[in-house]
Amino acid sequence: MKRRHFLGLSGLTGLTALLPGVSMGFPRVKLEAADGLERVTLSEDEWREKLSSKAFYVLRQHGTEAAFSSPLNAEQRKGEYRCAGCDLVLFTSDTKFESGTGWPSFYTHVEGHLLSQLDFSMIWPRVEYHCARCGGHQGHVFGDGPEPTGLRWCNNGAALHFVPA
Repeated sequence: MKRRHFLGLSGLTGLTALLPGVSMGFPRVKLEAADGLERVTLSEDEWREKLSSKAFYVLRQHGTEAAFSSPLNAEQRKGEYRCAGCDLVLFTSDTKFESGTGWPSFYTHVEGHLLSQLDFSMIWPRVEYHCARCGGHQGHVFGDGPEPTGLRWCNNGAALHFVPA
């Protein structure tokens, strides 16, 4: 860890301790994989062969697609949103909402199908989440979503595929 990240993290930790309940702009989310969920592991070449270049960039290289570029942002049918890497159901249409951000957004997820970690790529920490089966990067979760959770699971459309009900 670079010194500035350590110092910044120390400062955030200290400030959080002084202000109980303050999440420093990111939700406190710790996700665990469901019991018995079988991992999918492929080589980089196998992933490149399996995925489109855009999906590979997002899922395997932690990329972000351009806002408003995914047709899934406007998808309104009933159905399931599955990982484009391994077909694991991550979200349902019942939890999707229009966030105005340009990415498909959900207020909750299928329990046990996502894993989280802190992402410091923008200096300020964000909660990044991944498919629990293949480890594919999906997006980030923010604390500005609707009730009942108050969370916005902001997903890259290229990391998902939609299966109508």
